[in-house]
Amino acid sequence: MGTQESNEQARGTGRRAVLGAAVLGAGGAVLGLPGTARADARHGGGGVRSLPVPTIIGHRGASGYRPEHTFGAYELALDMGAHVVEAGDLVPTKDGHIVCRHEPEIGGTTDVADHPEFASRKTTKVLDGVSTTGWFTEDFTLAELKTLRAIERIPANRPHNTLYNGRWEIPTFEEVLQWQDAQTRKRGKQVWIYPETKHPTYFRKLGLGLEERVAKLLRKYGKDRKNSPVILQSFEPSSIQRLNRLVGNPLAVLLSGPTTRPWDFVEAGDPRTVADLVKPEGLKWIASYANGIGPTLDLIIPKDASGNLTKPTTLVKDAHAAGLILHPWTLRNENPFLPANFRKGTDADAYGDVFGAYKTYFATGIDGVFTDQPDTGLLAREDFVNG
Repeated sequence: MGTQESNEQARGTGRRAVLGAAVLGAGGAVLGLPGTARADARHGGGGVRSLPVPTIIGHRGASGYRPEHTFGAYELALDMGAHVVEAGDLVPTKDGHIVCRHEPEIGGTTDVADHPEFASRKTTKVLDGVSTTGWFTEDFTLAELKTLRAIERIPANRPHNTLYNGRWEIPTFEEVLQWQDAQTRKRGKQVWIYPETKHPTYFRKLGLGLEERVAKLLRKYGKDRKNSPVILQSFEPSSIQRLNRLVGNPLAVLLSGPTTRPWDFVEAGDPRTVADLVKPEGLKWIASYANGIGPTLDLIIPKDASGNLTKPTTLVKDAHAAGLILHPWTLRNENPFLPANFRKGTDADAYGDVFGAYKTYFATGIDGVFTDQPDTGLLAREDFVNG
């Protein structure tokens, strides 16, 4: 893209110098090369800044191929070579355990509707200002949730994933931390995870504060330090600020559309929008307590009214100037999730020109990306690094 060269000069390094070193470092396995010391000036040091650039993050695991937030999806992401696995979205149970579900409403991600014993639990709640009907994790004990099984969340786009409906149970965050250690031993290299606190203000009002519970588990497993292989993220800045006081882990603030407001801002009467947070002043504020941001891809390159990509914003340059890493979300292979100019045909589950999309986004200088298909992301990364 037009601003890439100047952005690189501003950071004091070129794309090939950065990525060539990165692929020979922690990510060398992608190309079958031996690992060597990295020479990435932008991401020097250990911990999160030792990850290869661009980092390929398995979004809720390899959720393009298995029902999301299951050990099946998590392990497949590692098998494919993902550098980091988003395991998982963290929500509490009635008895205070932390489990991994995309949302507290589980009607779309589990077989709870097939359990007559839980029919009376179906209800309507207001979740961050939105009326939502279904079954909610906070109304179930952990023992009850363990009787359920995961199902594919978007079967219209991923009918092949429904083959695996009912195979895996809902994992707890503690089980994920144990799994991480087991997989690290099994694979002979450190496994990284990227969990998210979901709706923390909502749950704090219910007496089910997430941050303290997450911090307690991280401390229990010795994963609460600056260089620990656990990156914590949230759409609510106050959740990240609270975690910053509780643990030393790398932290990231998630950012949605520019006109939206984080729900904790709504509750606190803070008038700022995401558009304010992505300005240099807002990024400087985020950098005072976090290591990175997870913006929607539309904040990197907006779309026009027809859904085609337009000109990149200055967010990558501005965030890097503030010392922040950018891990935007989410690239998916299927047509409906791609910019219009990268779609092929009209089938909802057909793949578009996702390699073209990766190339365009990588060229902006992002530090990594969340993807539902880590194998595709790694191939696109290899093309970019070598191209």
